[in-house]
Amino acid sequence: MLEGGRVVALNGASSEPATNQEPYILPGFIDLHVHGGGGADVMEGGAATQTMARMHARYGTTSLLATTMTAPRAELAAVLATLASEVRQRAPGCARILGVHLEGPYINPGKLGAQPSATALAALDEVLYYLELAPLRVVTLAPELAGHLGVIAQLAARGIRVQLGHTLGSYEDGVNALKQGATGFTHIFNAMTGLHHRAPGMVGAALAHAEYAELIPDLLHVHPGAIYTALRAIPKLYCVTDSTAAAGMPDGAYPLGSQTVLKCVNGVRLADGTLAGSTLTMDQALRNLVSLGLPLAEASHRLSRYAADYLGLTQRGRLAVGAWADLVVLDRQLMVQATYVEGEKI
Repeated sequence: MLEGGRVVALNGASSEPATNQEPYILPGFIDLHVHGGGGADVMEGGAATQTMARMHARYGTTSLLATTMTAPRAELAAVLATLASEVRQRAPGCARILGVHLEGPYINPGKLGAQPSATALAALDEVLYYLELAPLRVVTLAPELAGHLGVIAQLAARGIRVQLGHTLGSYEDGVNALKQGATGFTHIFNAMTGLHHRAPGMVGAALAHAEYAELIPDLLHVHPGAIYTALRAIPKLYCVTDSTAAAGMPDGAYPLGSQTVLKCVNGVRLADGTLAGSTLTMDQALRNLVSLGLPLAEASHRLSRYAADYLGLTQRGRLAVGAWADLVVLDRQLMVQATYVEGEKI
């Protein structure tokens, strides 16, 4: 039973496939890395963000972080200023925007991935200026760059989750960053130094020490064998889409920050073939995890509860009396039948 946007009672039997054909009701998906969707890009700001949030709600996402691209200071500031109002007020039919994931510009220019080449060294006063403009919940940076360890400690002290990503850092750089207060890894395996038995790299630091890390389970960014490895090593590995404006759209050209990317079938790439985010939606992520052998309950945790826990959100990502009524209803083929965002049926 739902009332006032909250769960006020839980009734009914569990949906056991062996005994009935009732739909599944799961906590709504929480996606902490979203660049766009429905043809709209976060870096366009304002109404584009609503378009993105509305599209992802149709696929079961009930809350998300609007994720920026690397850009010059003035451009980032302008976008963040427009995002603040979208965080304060959820538009009808949209997923809740919980805040901002600042992915760049504090990344290694040698590991851009699909990020534009407008990188910068992190300065605390600049990040705090951005924080005044919009609620930063997550900041991705490369820990090996000069001054970044000190910035990590300062941001962690303010409750911002610092993630390590787009990095050429070593295993030791990763361990030192965790000691300073970093708490996560951005799209583990992608855009970071890999695992070698004599040079474990940033991937090795994550597998050996992380409680949390995000992973893109589109089965294109990461091989299933690597997914299994991360699932065994990282207790609260959670999944993200890293989706772009091309998500939910036909093949063609779409914006990704200051760049143009090309969607072809299920992939998104720069003109040189570099993977550039994804077209993944969270319901497809659920089906992919289940296809790899994960029980539905575990797959659900990795698409909702663990992301909520990571941000310290005790009233999202779970079905419980008093929690926000963020729900996704799926048939037995795990196709979305309905989404409820804070009690509103989408």
